[in-house]
Amino acid sequence: MLMPRICLLAAGLVFTSLPSTVVAEGDNVALSAAIATRSNEDKARDSARHPLETLIFFQVKPGMTVAEGLPGGGWYTRILANYLGGSGALYGVNYAERLWPMLSYATPEWTAKRIAATDQFPEQVASYTDNGITALGFTFETVPAAVEGTVDRVLLIRALHNLNRFEEGAGVRSEALAAVHAMLKDDGMVGIVQHRAPSVADSMWADGSRGYLNEAAVILMFEEAGFQLVGTSEINANPLDQPSGVDIVWRLSPSLRGSLENSKERDALIAIGESDRMTLLFRKAIR
Repeated sequence: MLMPRICLLAAGLVFTSLPSTVVAEGDNVALSAAIATRSNEDKARDSARHPLETLIFFQVKPGMTVAEGLPGGGWYTRILANYLGGSGALYGVNYAERLWPMLSYATPEWTAKRIAATDQFPEQVASYTDNGITALGFTFETVPAAVEGTVDRVLLIRALHNLNRFEEGAGVRSEALAAVHAMLKDDGMVGIVQHRAPSVADSMWADGSRGYLNEAAVILMFEEAGFQLVGTSEINANPLDQPSGVDIVWRLSPSLRGSLENSKERDALIAIGESDRMTLLFRKAIR
């Protein structure tokens, strides 16, 4: 197993050694089993997305209540639904409905499907497992009162760039982070995986419109929203991804946007792999 390089920050940390010592060995076995039983199509991306190492780093355990931001097609949902088990709960949390039409490619039909997917999340989970796990779908704008203060982990995996790019005009990022803070237990934590901009990129280039965000900016936005940084990991790093100029994250695998008609360019991009990603763990700070 790939062992992550971790930076531990501040006093009174939730963990003081590698996360593999925090999650019980039996839980590691259960997580490995949930990962191993997926389709070959899902497994094909494990070398880029590192689900085992990532969920260990986030200290996710069976029986927890986990909120997954933007579950989408269910790549992580399929793991979590089976790993958390019948005594756990899994919530799918989508963007506020007003955000979807802001995306340049959003057609009315596509927007309607994205909005409908929120209420369909329990059915989606039920299609992945029959273990009886509790499932619920809602948006960052519609967190049920009964959910507030009950969630052990919130996972925001490649979910922040659109929240950030539309913050100035729509306030969606601050709304989402306030919702995350409200739904977490007092000892709850939030795990972040996000496309990482080069450290030299300015804030305008790394505003999320290209998919990338600056790691220091992400840390700052969470600290300002009432979270304490627990640790960072290079689990999902890829130093071959060095975007600049007009580059967007979707030029890389698996999208390969813009190079499908140019085999030479496509092969070069495939050789880079998927994006360079920050992996961060925050704890809810009691206000």
